[in-house]
Amino acid sequence: MAQQQNLMDQKKLCCSICLDLLKDPVTIPCGHSYCMSCIKSHWDEEDQRETHSCPQCRQTFTPRPTLVKNTMLADLVEELKKTGLQAAPADHCYAEPGDAACDFCTGRKLKALKSCLQCLVSYCEQHLQPHYESPAFEKHKLVDPSKKLQENICSHHGKVMKIFCRTDQRCICYLCSMDEHKDHSTVLASAERTERQRDLGVSRQNIQQRIQDIEKDVKVLQQEVESINRSADKAVTHSEKIFTQLIRLIKNRSSDVKQQIRSRQKTEVSRVKEVEEKLQREIAKLRQKDTELKQLSHTEDHTQFLHNYPSLSCLSEATDSPSINIRPPQYFEDVTAAVSEVRDKLQDVLSDVWTKILLTGSEGNVLKPQAELKTRAEFLQYSCQITLDPNTAHRRLLLTEGNRKATVMGEKQLYSSHQDRFTDMFQVLGRENLSRRHYWEVERSRFEVSVAVTYKDISKTGYESGFGNDDKSWAFECFNNSYEFRHNNTSTSISGPQSSRVGVYLDHRAGILSFYSISETMSLLHRVHTTFTQPLYQGLGVFASYGSGSAAEFCKLE
Repeated sequence: MAQQQNLMDQKKLCCSICLDLLKDPVTIPCGHSYCMSCIKSHWDEEDQRETHSCPQCRQTFTPRPTLVKNTMLADLVEELKKTGLQAAPADHCYAEPGDAACDFCTGRKLKALKSCLQCLVSYCEQHLQPHYESPAFEKHKLVDPSKKLQENICSHHGKVMKIFCRTDQRCICYLCSMDEHKDHSTVLASAERTERQRDLGVSRQNIQQRIQDIEKDVKVLQQEVESINRSADKAVTHSEKIFTQLIRLIKNRSSDVKQQIRSRQKTEVSRVKEVEEKLQREIAKLRQKDTELKQLSHTEDHTQFLHNYPSLSCLSEATDSPSINIRPPQYFEDVTAAVSEVRDKLQDVLSDVWTKILLTGSEGNVLKPQAELKTRAEFLQYSCQITLDPNTAHRRLLLTEGNRKATVMGEKQLYSSHQDRFTDMFQVLGRENLSRRHYWEVERSRFEVSVAVTYKDISKTGYESGFGNDDKSWAFECFNNSYEFRHNNTSTSISGPQSSRVGVYLDHRAGILSFYSISETMSLLHRVHTTFTQPLYQGLGVFASYGSGSAAEFCKLE
């Protein structure tokens, strides 16, 4: 109780300006007491006025009162200090950067509790008390503390802006309403606030409704994400299981092939060894016979020689041996060829399956179309490495440079028979299928070259096998001094800068196929907008008007 009483006494002996224990306390005519230095500083700020007021009750005095030290309060303060208690109430918080500070505090300012729109001043808890206690402040409007009170003052007249100009859509003071805004539509700021408050309520309702709608969409998307994840996990599990089975099957087939080869090897080696042993026995007999004949030839007894000669000189007929009909040294090439054929077919199947997977995944693509590419650097990010498929090359085409270059030769090449080989046109296809965004460049010779994309099931024989002669291929033909685009047996002449290098950009999903002349600059020659229903393959057609030598090559892009 004694400590609580001391705290109450301490509060009574605090200066309401500095909030510390009174120093040289003085009492002004209204009865309130302050530190002499605090009240002097306060009134020094009011010297430009004719009257001076009490910071607490706002009572005014004319002239400025003479300050006399209150010795009784000074003695009480000294007694309180002897108890060891200090002022600085713990309940108060000092203002930090960004806080609205009390405008009345001197020294280190306390955090403001309220701001007065009438006084345009912010108050801490202690300095705010007169607004609660004195009837003079009844009509003052207290709001949450703000650092922007001065924005409520008209910069022209220094008055509080309590009027809203609807014509100019801004707040003004009453002097502005009688001056440059006198013919404008004006209302009290409070009335405009009431109307705007209603609009704000409607806006908030609309926003909240939109939030609810979007949250529903977000929930649907989250559910879709969960569904996608579950489906993807299931697909990965099943795919791994299937590929594991496929790998096991391939391993089993590999083991079977190996076993068959080894079994056949053992049989063939056994057959050859058997013949070899038979021949070795015959050689041994012949050597023995030769030795006996040699001995007989050295016999001096003519009678013995003639007696033994008939039996020794008689040779048995040569044994017929399979070794006479030994096959060419290509015992297992048929197995290798069969395995290679299986590999090629499996590669084609997996390639087609992969393309179907990509196309299936693209059906759910809800993203906006990607921005059009403009610079060569942007195209190069979609560059792809291309190798030509020897199984599709015409027999007069020689593939070199790692199967990137095709050259017309005078003689046919030793290619094996294959159903995908072009038989009538000097053409060849790339190995890789195209189902996304791709970019490549072709360097051509001075003769006619056809740069094309095509479905894999294009005809390989006859007129329709030529790129651009049916609806399954799109061909850009480069001549010495001109260009031509062909599709579905229709030709279109193309004008543009001549270059030995042609760039091709394909966006399979968007159905865009573009051809460019590549030199120091990149110039668009022709663009196709269509719908591709199958994976595409690069195609090269190389034609020689005068014998051999014409060539085209897929460039290495970096």
